[in-house]
Amino acid sequence: MAAPTTLHLWEMVFPDHTNHLGTLFGGQALAWMDKAAFLVASRYARRTVVTASSERIDFHVPVRTGQGVELVATVVAVGRSSLQVDVELHAESLTSGDRALCTRGRFTMIALDDNGRPTAVPALPAAE
Repeated sequence: MAAPTTLHLWEMVFPDHTNHLGTLFGGQALAWMDKAAFLVASRYARRTVVTASSERIDFHVPVRTGQGVELVATVVAVGRSSLQVDVELHAESLTSGDRALCTRGRFTMIALDDNGRPTAVPALPAAE
């Protein structure tokens, strides 16, 4: 069975996740995105992974209290021990179903062996 390269994670925006404007704190969005990147990279590598970097995090649309958030994390490239993961954060009104891409970014995760040292990960399957 091939290792999964995409993961969907749902969260709910409660008041303690927001700023004084009633919109999602950027740091909370980043934490959820990092969590999604960690989960998909761990499942793909079947190893412990850590975040090495995040880059080009773009905030497009604010996320409001009461909205659901779907995070879509995809392993897009693999090095010897590193995995590049693209993460999109979509907000959804749970009553109307209206959705919007709110935030996107890329995370570099490093796979570790049992001694905490970088270790090899499988290559991505060839595109068909």
